[in-house]
Amino acid sequence: MVFNINFIILLPIIIILIKTFHVSAELQRISFPVNENETLRFLVVGDWGRRGQENQTLVADQMGAIGASSRVDFVISTGDNFYEDGLTGVDDPNFMESFTNIYTDGSLQKPWFVVLGNHDYRGDVLAQLNQTLTGIDPRWNSFRSFVVHAGAAEFFFIDTTPFVTQYITNPKGDTYDWRDITPLDEYTANLLTDLESALEESTANWKIVVGHHPIRSVGEHGETQELVDRLLPLLQANNVDYYVNGHDHNLQRISDTQSELEFLTSGGGSQAWRGGIKPVDPEVEVLDFLYDGQGFLAVELTSNDVVFAFYDVNGEILHRWSKSQCKNN
Repeated sequence: MVFNINFIILLPIIIILIKTFHVSAELQRISFPVNENETLRFLVVGDWGRRGQENQTLVADQMGAIGASSRVDFVISTGDNFYEDGLTGVDDPNFMESFTNIYTDGSLQKPWFVVLGNHDYRGDVLAQLNQTLTGIDPRWNSFRSFVVHAGAAEFFFIDTTPFVTQYITNPKGDTYDWRDITPLDEYTANLLTDLESALEESTANWKIVVGHHPIRSVGEHGETQELVDRLLPLLQANNVDYYVNGHDHNLQRISDTQSELEFLTSGGGSQAWRGGIKPVDPEVEVLDFLYDGQGFLAVELTSNDVVFAFYDVNGEILHRWSKSQCKNN
């Protein structure tokens, strides 16, 4: 059974998002109104929500400046939206103090597509998913897992925290909010099945998967073994172009040696410079870029070309690269 619900988010321009809810599936679908022959521009930031502290405000200011110059269409958050323990409820002032009152530039008054991180699961997860927050700030679009179709690209947002067994077997004194998704093994298996179907059905020129936890990373947290074992083969088999994540508080670009897939970490939204850099495994990965500091990712994408740029807290370009392709679907 499928329900189609249309609603309007009021921004400087009116954007209509069409959501399709599959009752038996985890993935929700959003159609973002941009033509395939138009350039899509967006920013990616993660691990940010600290009430403006740890240079969050400085990163936000540079996001606003780059967003204005490039006229971004939306922003992607790779999770850990509110430290240290998510939100306490829909009336938690941390929502406005870490989001609404920080990302104030006019260029950032666009839809934010948000995944959950492990710190978000330490609070009231259902609050972050509640449409009450969208009523407070219309930019906020947070779901467990969902697909955004935007012109020549499709974005597959995946809820990665329930995959990580240590949060269950060794939570180190933290409490995680697993309401509505237990048993977790069934939840994650269904999610992978739904993701595989969505990837197989996709005719997009660019397939981009977004999650909080990294698959490949040389940062302090490093790779997430559960995602290496369960998610990576699915991405490789379905010709996914990019996997974008946060969790490690730095900026990274890593290439897969087994496919055309690239792993992009954008987790420098506030606290960074964590150190603990891990060695590269040349059998599975090529480290193209690493910056152990704060910043964000900017992307411009057309049907055949994509340009990436990592920016630091001063608005300087740290690493810029591009890719061209022509797919016949």
